[in-house]
Amino acid sequence: MFDLVQKYKRVMQVFLGLIALTFATWGIESYTRFRGAADTIATVNGIEISQREFADELRRHQDRLRQEFGPTVDVQMFDTPETRKMLLESLISQRLLSSVAAKAHLTVGDEQLREVIGSVPAFQEGGQFSKPAYENMLRSQNPPMSTAQYEARLRHDLALQQLALAVGNAAIPSRTVTQRLSALEAQRREVSEARIAAQQFLPQVKIDDAKLKEYYEANLAEFRQPERVRAEYVMLSAEMLARQEQVSEADLKAAYQERLAQMTEAEQRRASHILVKTKDEADKLALELKKSPGRFAELAKKQSQDPGSAEKGGDLGWFGRGMMVKPFEEAAFGMKQGETSGAVQSDFGFHVIRVTGVRAAKARSFEEARAGIEADLRKARAARRFNEAADAFGNLVYEQADSLKPAAERFKLAVQTTGWIAKTAQQELGALDNPKLLAALFSPDALQNKRNTDAIEVAPATLVAARVLEHQPAAQRSLEEVKKELTETLRQREALTLAQKDGMARMDQLRKGESAGLTWSSPRAVSRRDPKGLPPNLLRQVVAADVAKLPAYVGVPLETGYVVLRISKVTEAGESERSPEAEQRVANVLGGTQFQAYVASLRARADIEVKPVKPEEKK
Repeated sequence: MFDLVQKYKRVMQVFLGLIALTFATWGIESYTRFRGAADTIATVNGIEISQREFADELRRHQDRLRQEFGPTVDVQMFDTPETRKMLLESLISQRLLSSVAAKAHLTVGDEQLREVIGSVPAFQEGGQFSKPAYENMLRSQNPPMSTAQYEARLRHDLALQQLALAVGNAAIPSRTVTQRLSALEAQRREVSEARIAAQQFLPQVKIDDAKLKEYYEANLAEFRQPERVRAEYVMLSAEMLARQEQVSEADLKAAYQERLAQMTEAEQRRASHILVKTKDEADKLALELKKSPGRFAELAKKQSQDPGSAEKGGDLGWFGRGMMVKPFEEAAFGMKQGETSGAVQSDFGFHVIRVTGVRAAKARSFEEARAGIEADLRKARAARRFNEAADAFGNLVYEQADSLKPAAERFKLAVQTTGWIAKTAQQELGALDNPKLLAALFSPDALQNKRNTDAIEVAPATLVAARVLEHQPAAQRSLEEVKKELTETLRQREALTLAQKDGMARMDQLRKGESAGLTWSSPRAVSRRDPKGLPPNLLRQVVAADVAKLPAYVGVPLETGYVVLRISKVTEAGESERSPEAEQRVANVLGGTQFQAYVASLRARADIEVKPVKPEEKK
């Protein structure tokens, strides 16, 4: 959907995702571990990629996960061979593209760099770029970054973005193709469904002792109790130290005075607009609105090419400087409340703008800014305290290795206990589900001598030390122990098999034109653009079905049984549904495909070597 407010799109994330997909046929095992004497994990045309570069890329990936899912997300659960493969492929692809960008002399000027940095919300206070906020944000990264480091990396990424856009834009699809694909996107198919639940077959399923024994003996590994421990632990984190920090009134007021220049909320406008393709259209609209000012919302809904705002009568909400494209911004901030513009041209087309609200620049009061200042001071002080406390915490759990109590008392920490923990990762342990911590808990010293583990960083600015309370070796569970749960598992599997067989038999009847005795849901008209709640796996089957003869039927096995989908009607898209935005989406898809092919061609000509894991290092 076109949205004028989104001046800067997340192009880099998209194109990095595309270049990762290009090498999807590579093996995974080589990416599971990057170890050995040499620091190099891959070479691209003789240029090395080091273990440190990979570690930095992995850390950035984990930081993105925390930003997306929140600071408490356990990023270790995403540290899989597939993820490592994707990240290394991204580094390899960046190497290839960097070489091309350098040869093409693609550069990013200081003005463009300042514009991009100034548009990042995290670097702003009161809607305006703040140098202290910029520097503080970079210092809070793990590891901390200087402005020079960040700007050098940003220049590099923006140069790669220029290359990605140039290659993608080279894919010029014919108008016939884009119109046809856009029409398919909006085509509606009327669908009813009939579900065959596995649960209804459970009464028919009988699992005797012979079948239980046969399955148990053929799958002994499924019933092996892994080695496990119960443990106690203490956690030291900057976040916890921040909660302990006390900030005085005097400190808050002093910080407010220091930041007063950044506490001013910039002038804002609220505006509505009507976006059209040509100046003639915009001029006619402006003339019409001069005669009938009250029709702005009505005309926006009918004629605006911006579907995101058209349905709201053209309303774009409140915005400050730097949030809109330049011509639009200059026009809006040059108008008074209630005024309507003539035709204003931008890269998106021609706008007719009405300013519906004005907020003058205003300094935030101390009380308004108080909570944010207090949080910042707590965070900054806690970061300093954590850096000072980390070494002391690590030394204490090491020197007094028979107990966690001294560390808990000194740093005012709670000693917490776990349930049973297996040696493998991917358990619901939160921050404790960390490979290094698990390895330390299952080390001979921890198991046999019940000594504290080292203080281990399980997340940025978060240390954990643990101690084994109880240990159980791996053991085979007897058939008698697992009989009840195994019986239920086999019953569910057999019922699912019966449901899917029944579903396929009914599909055969329907194809022959016979009645299958199914109960159908109310029909709903679905499309690729608007699935009306139909799950993606079912929508794919519906839109791919042959509808030369109606009704058409599709059968899909499910984890809960089987579903039969009946397509009874197909409605082609009307002219109003074949929007320029839909055609642009099609062009973007084709551009992405073009870019994938380009990176694949670079890959085919490149000398790429990924260092394999040495056999003796596999675990």
